[in-house]
Amino acid sequence: MMTVQQIKSFAVGEWVAPDSGARTISSAITGEVIAAAGNSSLDVTSMLEHARKVGGPTLRALTFHDRAKILKALAEHLGKHKQVLYDLSFSTGATQSDNLVDIDGGIGTMLVYASKGRRDLPDSNIYLDGDVEQLSRKGTFLGQHICTSLQGVAVHINAFNFPIWGMLEKFAPTFLAGVPSIVKPATASCYVTEACVRLMLDSGLLPEGTLQLVSGGLGDMLNHLDAQDVVSFTGSATTALMLRSNPHLLENAIRFVAEQDSLNASVLGPDAAPGTPEFDLFVKEVQREMTVKAGQKCTAIRRIMAPEAHVQAVIEALSARLSKTVIGDPRLETTRMGALISNDQKRDVLEKVKLLSTEAERVFGDPDDFSADGVDVNNGAFLPPMLFHCANPDSAKRVHDTEAFGPVSTVMGYRDLDHAIELANKGKGSLVVSVITHDGDVARKFALGAGAWHGRIYFNNRVSMAESTGHGSPLPHMVHGGPGRAGGGEELGGIRCVMHYMQRTAIQGSPDILTAIGGSWIPGAKEIEGPAHPFARKYGDLVIGETMHTDARTITLGDIEHFAEFTGDNFYAHMDDEAAAANPFFPGRVAHGYLLLSFAAGLFVEPNVGPVLANTGLDSLRFMKPVEPGDSIKVRLSVKKKTKRNNEYGEVRWHVSLTNQADDLVAEYELLTMNSY
Repeated sequence: MMTVQQIKSFAVGEWVAPDSGARTISSAITGEVIAAAGNSSLDVTSMLEHARKVGGPTLRALTFHDRAKILKALAEHLGKHKQVLYDLSFSTGATQSDNLVDIDGGIGTMLVYASKGRRDLPDSNIYLDGDVEQLSRKGTFLGQHICTSLQGVAVHINAFNFPIWGMLEKFAPTFLAGVPSIVKPATASCYVTEACVRLMLDSGLLPEGTLQLVSGGLGDMLNHLDAQDVVSFTGSATTALMLRSNPHLLENAIRFVAEQDSLNASVLGPDAAPGTPEFDLFVKEVQREMTVKAGQKCTAIRRIMAPEAHVQAVIEALSARLSKTVIGDPRLETTRMGALISNDQKRDVLEKVKLLSTEAERVFGDPDDFSADGVDVNNGAFLPPMLFHCANPDSAKRVHDTEAFGPVSTVMGYRDLDHAIELANKGKGSLVVSVITHDGDVARKFALGAGAWHGRIYFNNRVSMAESTGHGSPLPHMVHGGPGRAGGGEELGGIRCVMHYMQRTAIQGSPDILTAIGGSWIPGAKEIEGPAHPFARKYGDLVIGETMHTDARTITLGDIEHFAEFTGDNFYAHMDDEAAAANPFFPGRVAHGYLLLSFAAGLFVEPNVGPVLANTGLDSLRFMKPVEPGDSIKVRLSVKKKTKRNNEYGEVRWHVSLTNQADDLVAEYELLTMNSY
């Protein structure tokens, strides 16, 4: 008899075993009970308090870069121990290929956020959101938006289909934002999540109170949240509606981020006829999305749209590919599609199939007559891929609002591109729609017509197919979420989703005040005179606001002509006085903008060997006023910002402004250098 595993929760620093009210969990392969999870006596208020009082302050004291380093180390630790997660995941019905999507995909997502945290966020615990706004004539009163960590906890309610990726793709941006997490996985696969949480805690990398786990029900935890907390949910639209309608959440304006099921579509472009690379790509993508994770993906293709003339060709080609899909024990290397998560889910899919059958004809796959390698299909949660054809998609309702969360999809024809857009939008909000086309005009028209109803539009063709990641692959860099039925949230999207766990605040004050808060020098703030030339000072010795003023240099006509001859830049504004004078921007011949930059460097650069290792670029270059022959320029060079890159060097961002003999600003930019310690 199989031993029933007791899946524990992790609360207030302790592992808590299930109690007598625990729910049983069955193997997707055999239907046997393999685990139990749930404890009705969990002290949810203490869990929230522990996160707020212990985990939160510790995380907020760390900079974005500190948190990013922990995320990277944590991902590397999981990467060394992922085999134990693979072994457990087979019981969810997932094949090894499915495990790579879930487990390796989750670890990869953490690594992306670790990298973006170091690259896109400051080595600070305040994020500057947008440019400084001048709110007064003389610039003594300014405004800027900042983002700071919420002082609460994030409650993550996750779906059963991705027990690792689903947790890590939420945990990573939450941790990066400086907010502790309480993770509540779906009970059906929580034994895999529990093993991952154990690995994360055993690493010793996580500060106390930053990660807790609820295996089983949340109890009344949502009723104890406040406006500093966030609920992030992935799952069905029905459950999302129930949760977001919680009166306590509504009364306290508690943030609720949802990623719900949706009727995603894939569209064969009007140019992608049979025999083209795009047609073959289309069929391959749909087959893959129907069978990966046995179709249990929030991004899976549920509706297949093709020009009416090509519908039969699509059905035949897709049926041929689906017939080669080997169904069976997910532990077998030959298996290409495993089981659904449970027999309950299998029954749910079959009920949804009955609804679809009222509007569409099944053209491939018989749930009552199929084979699977190495298993008893009557005990396990196995189904074959099932393809339907809807002949009247305009009058149909169920094919556009009923999701059979399994290996099920429906083909339908469209008359023209406007009709295809109309059908895609009938889903009333989707996570993703894919369009397989080699025609840029088709792509543009589709983006304009369908963008408002879709979180992501995936275009693919012969040019990009070798490197594309696929219709159903949410990437941490890009938005994962969608409008309407899809929930209206953005679980991913680069730094955008980090902001779900931060508060945007408008700050107003003098340049010195804004500089002190943001850690980034603003013109008009106090200038600090250093003890030596700033290029001769090491990264660690430089201070924000440290400034040097150079001597002036006069620009001559000979300088302009020599620069033109040397560079080959003979633009008329520099070489033809009459033509330049006719231009409304110039009084006559003027100095090249890049001449001014070169002369500016000559004024402030320290030529000797020193801490400056390299000039890595410049940002925000603007030319405000032309410089005529006989004018002079001088430079103000200020340390604007510092960002540590490693233990050997860091990036210094310098604010550079050029003024003329009348102290008028003629050019401004930000210079980037790498300086040694």
